[in-house]
Amino acid sequence: MTTDVLDCSVVIPTVGRPGLQALVDALAAPPTPREVIVVDDRSARRRPGPLGLAAPDHPPTRVVAGPGRGPAAARNVGLRLARAAWVVFLDDDVQIDPQWTEQLAVDLARAAALGAVGVQGNLTVPLPANRRPTDWERQVAGLAGAAWITADMAYRRDVLLSLGGFDERFLRAFREDAELAARLRMRGFRLVRGHRRATHPVGVAGPWVSLRRQAGNADDALLRRLYGPQWRQWCGVPPGRRRRHALVTAAGALAVLAWLAGARRPATLAGLAWLAGTAEFAAHRIVPGPRTPREVATMAVTSVAIPPLAVGHYLRGWLRHRGARPLTAAPAPTASAPTAPGPAGLVAPPAPTGPVAGPVTAGPVGAPTPTGTVEVRA
Repeated sequence: MTTDVLDCSVVIPTVGRPGLQALVDALAAPPTPREVIVVDDRSARRRPGPLGLAAPDHPPTRVVAGPGRGPAAARNVGLRLARAAWVVFLDDDVQIDPQWTEQLAVDLARAAALGAVGVQGNLTVPLPANRRPTDWERQVAGLAGAAWITADMAYRRDVLLSLGGFDERFLRAFREDAELAARLRMRGFRLVRGHRRATHPVGVAGPWVSLRRQAGNADDALLRRLYGPQWRQWCGVPPGRRRRHALVTAAGALAVLAWLAGARRPATLAGLAWLAGTAEFAAHRIVPGPRTPREVATMAVTSVAIPPLAVGHYLRGWLRHRGARPLTAAPAPTASAPTAPGPAGLVAPPAPTGPVAGPVTAGPVGAPTPTGTVEVRA
């Protein structure tokens, strides 16, 4: 620690989660950020009154109104208001370690020494110790190994402003941070993983949360439009099941149509294919879980609904973003090839080096341009 004030602005978009006050209070541990900007992103109908946050004077903390259009737009509000050289984005439900600000100081110093423009924190997601985690708990636990998520991510402010910030076409807390990192990678900028630590609680979710989350397939369609077939490599997203979902959905639709047309044998074969695909998907979700009657029943029902929902949302996104311009890699400012972050201390396989079809043009927020080089560990 070389100074009592860090040259960074902490931006926290919030929908009013109960852990916000504790998070803001924890940021008062020295060395403190230059400022804290809380963006109230509750929609108008969910914003009946003030946020109810006791904003401390040290570090200077202010609450500003967000547009209510999701975390990407809310973070852009904080980014434009920030005055420090670095902007650190935190989710409003994370719990930072008591030494987090000291760890942040080390991370930023090392990132600057390496010429990196972004440095990611390390997340821990606590899971039940006395039973297997549920499907929802396992989904949240995936955040611990996710690349460049803004639950705890620091970026150079000038670089983000030059790129137009987050793409506001991403309306959910899904893929907007991966897309920003992909743009940076395409430009050859270096991103590193630091040493600071925070905890991300699982949170409460209803039994149908997996159905609501299928709306994110529309965002995947936008990424496919922007980055082409290699969008998962650019964004550090693991392989998904959408092709299997499409096959299962097609089999189910064919079974119904054949049955209505009186073609009993084709209908039976297609129905068996649908049943086999659905059973495999349900087993894939049930086996790692607690296998309680409630969890098994929820997985069985939602495994029937998820494939057509996933396909439908993807097609909706593909049509909605049909005018999105593809992005291509610009000349890299560094010599090393882009790679995605793996576990601490490891370098993952390199990202695609070929161009993604289409031109790159600098655009305003909401119409981003792409970017580069990645390492692990500052």
